[in-house]
Amino acid sequence: MEARKYSKKRAAILEALRSTDEHPSAEMLYARLKSEFPDLSLGTVYRNLAMFIADGDATSVGTVAGQERYDADTTPHAHFICACCGRVLDVCSPNLSGMDGEVEREVGGVVTSRSLSFTGKCADCLSHDSGKGKAS
Repeated sequence: MEARKYSKKRAAILEALRSTDEHPSAEMLYARLKSEFPDLSLGTVYRNLAMFIADGDATSVGTVAGQERYDADTTPHAHFICACCGRVLDVCSPNLSGMDGEVEREVGGVVTSRSLSFTGKCADCLSHDSGKGKAS
């Protein structure tokens, strides 16, 4: 891989992604950085996120409420996506580590990466619903 020319905007986008665990969208990162970089474009954010993924510095969590969400934590883990509020949470259960071997045995191949998401209601949405007297 060829060394990339340093870009202050690129460094700021990567730092903004690394400094949060909320799994932001390109739009969220753009809004966060726009005051610091008034000439920043949404296209620049998208191009850099694609570059981070290609370089292995980030992953795509998937689309949540119509927006692709990103994660700078590239260690093997799963995600829980709240269908109500769109919150994305990391799932680091030790039970997940054995799944690769089970999948390899089932398909006769080798797992080189994994992308696993669970969808449901987060604890905040559940408690909000129970506070209203609604059934979940």
